[in-house]
Amino acid sequence: MSGTAGGRRRTRRHPRFYFSLRSPYSWLAYRDLTAHHPRLAAALEWIPYFEPDELSRKLLDEAGGSFPYTPMSPEKHRYILQDVRRLAAERGLSLSWPVDREPVWEVPHLGYLAAARHGMGPEYISLAARARWELGQDICDRSVIGGFGARLGLDDAELASASDDPELRAEGVRVLLEIQRDGVFGVPFFVDHYDKYWGVDRLPAFVAALTGRSPELAEPPADPEVALTEPERSVDDGHAGGCG
Repeated sequence: MSGTAGGRRRTRRHPRFYFSLRSPYSWLAYRDLTAHHPRLAAALEWIPYFEPDELSRKLLDEAGGSFPYTPMSPEKHRYILQDVRRLAAERGLSLSWPVDREPVWEVPHLGYLAAARHGMGPEYISLAARARWELGQDICDRSVIGGFGARLGLDDAELASASDDPELRAEGVRVLLEIQRDGVFGVPFFVDHYDKYWGVDRLPAFVAALTGRSPELAEPPADPEVALTEPERSVDDGHAGGCG
């Protein structure tokens, strides 16, 4: 690590995982990460990536930021439909493709920030991912997001109306500025200091880099005797459509 002016060393930030509740590839990376690398997943800084609505764009512009977004062509969309179904089938995941109708992505992503400030971020992601990719629900529907409240022990109105909260809007803008500073142009996106990894197929390289430097983040090897005597354990997180 190189020194800075005055002989001070630059603090190494926590490795970061930029995820989107919209992206099917981010969902697949989330499942791979939490199913096979839970220690590392718990050590990461999780940052939501979302396309800003008109208000967020205005606030972002006022803050001197911008958001890199290119509309998807119909051909790419059709390819993604096929590709994600293949990748989900390889993982034993059941996929129910959602239909987005005039989505406002602040609704689920600022909802995540609301849950995270109560220490329930991972649990919220699990519910939102299941709702969107396994049940085909519209997670931009406030009633869907509010419905997570009872299961998380949180106020349903706080989650449902997160995009109306000025403090969460401001935090969302800070997230969008962080996306720009880290040069994130798509998801899933992993950052380890200066090294960047884009795409679900880059997750193994990201894991190898982190566990190579910090072996305590690696999962312990399976005990072959236990594997022979115990029934197979599912890595499902308690609902239909999981691995196993």
